[in-house]
Amino acid sequence: MFRKVGIIGVGQSVFGVRGDVTLQELAWEAIKEALDDAGLTQKDIEISVVGSVGTREYELLPAVPINEYSGLSEKGPLRVEAACATGSAALAVAYNMVASGFVDIALAVGIEKMNEVDSATSLAVGGRSGNYLWEYHFYGTTFPGYYALYATAHMAKFGTTEEQLALVRVKNQKYAARNPKAQFQFEVTVDDVLKSRPVAWPLKLYDCSAITDGAAAAIIASEDAIRKLRIDTPVWIEAIGYASDTANITKREDYVGLKATRLAAQMAYKKAGIEPKDVEVAEVHDCFTIAEIMAYEDLGFVEKGKGGKFIEEGQSDIGGKVAVNLSGGLLGKGHPLGATGLAMIYELVKQLREERERGRQAPLKKYIGLAHNIGGTGHYGYVTILRR
Repeated sequence: MFRKVGIIGVGQSVFGVRGDVTLQELAWEAIKEALDDAGLTQKDIEISVVGSVGTREYELLPAVPINEYSGLSEKGPLRVEAACATGSAALAVAYNMVASGFVDIALAVGIEKMNEVDSATSLAVGGRSGNYLWEYHFYGTTFPGYYALYATAHMAKFGTTEEQLALVRVKNQKYAARNPKAQFQFEVTVDDVLKSRPVAWPLKLYDCSAITDGAAAAIIASEDAIRKLRIDTPVWIEAIGYASDTANITKREDYVGLKATRLAAQMAYKKAGIEPKDVEVAEVHDCFTIAEIMAYEDLGFVEKGKGGKFIEEGQSDIGGKVAVNLSGGLLGKGHPLGATGLAMIYELVKQLREERERGRQAPLKKYIGLAHNIGGTGHYGYVTILRR
């Protein structure tokens, strides 16, 4: 029988091009904030789980150096990888270690320093992350190209427009501009997005997330440990859903959504005993604008094909059906692969504790949040349900 598990501390570094710090120093920014948030020290942590893709960094085996620098040398670590969903995978491993009774208090940390290589190299490395032999090797596919396939399919089948795609970036930049830890702290207009340079039609520069350095962390504990620590603001992990899809994109069922999202969401909703309509605030995987629109549909916030109208009507904004990506999302906040999933948890915990400033705080009644994190083009899918 699994134990009840809660999040008691969260931390996040400033996202962006972080040439001012080493990988270890960047991780410590997030870890220290999480420790301070929980009111703990390193001696209270029983094990650490480090999530890092590690394909663009000088430190190819980052977990042990991070632990050493952070004063956690004897606390594990475990190292996990699930492409862009690595942060959620780290949380899932830490959650299971606490829920199973293996430990009482665990640290999950996600880290990526992607700007250690040039943009062309980073793009090529990303393109190799699907099915190398049958995709990148023969056709040179990259992530903008993959998601452009989904965008054109969605447009052709449902009439989704470039303007609706642009509205995703406009909304997310509105909140990124208010987020002091976001990579891009400015607002944009629909016209700005439409006039940004083409990348892979219909995706333009502002339809794409950037190359980012960053770290995020969460400390989780058993219900008994939370009681002993006298922590009165835990955010409970109600459920973690997970799924995957084919490595070769040509074997997918369709190109208007991600099967891994649908399956992970179904699992999470069932475990948590809730429905999509119960979710009040969500952080979803908007690596490209089309990805957020597909997420609305695959998560059940709106029926298939209506995602474009959903953003157009303001239903994913504060005051709509569900407030989505109030952190600025991957598009505005940044997308350091290993840190992204835990940065979503950071934002949701702050939201559910009602610690966000006016204009970026979701109105809450049920206090239910959802994190949706995708690795690759649906190669990995995680949906995490939180409740306060």
